[in-house]
Amino acid sequence: MYTKSILSVLSLSLFIVFTGCKKENPNPITYDYAAQINNIANNVIVKTYTSFDEKTSILASSLAALQSNPNDINLTAARDAWKEARIPWESSEGFLFGPVETEGIDPSIDSWPVNTVDLNAVLASSATLDKNYINSLEGTLKGFHTIEWLLFGISGNKTINDFTPREFEYLAGCSAALEDAIHQLYIAWIPSGGNFVNKLVTAGSGSNIYTSQKAALEEIINGIITIADEVGNGKIYDPFSEQNVSKEESRFSANSKIDFANNIRSIKNIWLGDYNAENSLGFSSIIKEKNSTLDTKIRTQIDEAIESILNIPGTFSDAIFNHPAEVQNAQDKVRALQLSLESEVDPIISNL
Repeated sequence: MYTKSILSVLSLSLFIVFTGCKKENPNPITYDYAAQINNIANNVIVKTYTSFDEKTSILASSLAALQSNPNDINLTAARDAWKEARIPWESSEGFLFGPVETEGIDPSIDSWPVNTVDLNAVLASSATLDKNYINSLEGTLKGFHTIEWLLFGISGNKTINDFTPREFEYLAGCSAALEDAIHQLYIAWIPSGGNFVNKLVTAGSGSNIYTSQKAALEEIINGIITIADEVGNGKIYDPFSEQNVSKEESRFSANSKIDFANNIRSIKNIWLGDYNAENSLGFSSIIKEKNSTLDTKIRTQIDEAIESILNIPGTFSDAIFNHPAEVQNAQDKVRALQLSLESEVDPIISNL
């Protein structure tokens, strides 16, 4: 009787314990988005950085040619190469996480605004303006926008006769330093280098950074929300609200609208899952299975945001004064996209 009672109590206790354990996890993980994460990592992020690495090398070669043979043809080629290299960079701003952040690479690429006072001091110095010296400078004295300022001039109409030999030297050294920075970023991601791509694709199954697929997806969604916020509430809003062209990024080259549109394309590429914005395994395939109406809405808002930016008449510098309705419309479209990503998409990912 005594032994039987003890066994009965033990059996009941074990039943309660095991039943209680099961109740602590009523919603076990039932999703598997490894295919989407792998596709975004390889066919969006790595492809973008591959293109960036290639186009920055072309830019460096173009500026070296301009230094050795200054003429109008080489000047046009160098300016075109600068604009081409901007495309993959601005198309990468929807995923500014990983090595670009942790290795401090971003400031060497795209610091803004240009520090013209110190830049002129560098030009007036006796320093050898090679890439090693320029690598030692702080961000606002190198990167895309220093090159832009030197290459296009403050009003965008610099002629070949306006350049000094010292400026050609700075341009060549600055582009070589930029090439190094981009190559460092590219190498940090690829399998034969730092292999950060593997940390993303193994999320939830071996990654020492992303302990779950949800963590990786949250990183990605935060990236595209951040760039939507930056475009709508920074890049467009600041110069427009203050009527101040000095707040406008890429104004020397009149490339601002293209930059802004490519920032939104970085969202599109993540959403559709391909660097060329072709429909593949991206965020769309995750959201569509849960809310197809929301997927359609986001696709539409992305396209409307890009179109509204590109439809701003003339240069952005001119438009903030003379076409405020079109600028406001572009800002509104970008903000609407940001709101949808924050209030409708992000909660779906957070509740996985």
